[in-house]
Amino acid sequence: QVQLVESGGGLVQTGGSLRLSCAASRNIFSLNAMAWYRQAPGKQRELVARITSRGSTDYVDFLKGRVTISRNAGENTVSLQMNSLKPEDTAVYYCNAQDWNSYVGSYVDYWGQGTQVTVSS
Repeated sequence: QVQLVESGGGLVQTGGSLRLSCAASRNIFSLNAMAWYRQAPGKQRELVARITSRGSTDYVDFLKGRVTISRNAGENTVSLQMNSLKPEDTAVYYCNAQDWNSYVGSYVDYWGQGTQVTVSS
């Protein structure tokens, strides 16, 4: 089991920045990968950025250059720095952890409760 707690969401104006943070109950470097997803009202949850246990990162194309995912070993957190925010970035942002479960023989996903990001025009 992995418990995830997000923080850092809020209201920001267009063009502003926010830094989201996700605290994990287990060593983040022991997990297969961690990621940030978002879900806007009436839309499906979508991947924003992902970082693997080896530190490889992936970003969704339409956000490249505006977001950066990183890990902090001392705080055991994963952060998402978001810049040049737009109203269409308004969504609930969720932290995700993927871990191998030997009992079920597959990867298991864990989710935080989400943090609201609202970008005003």
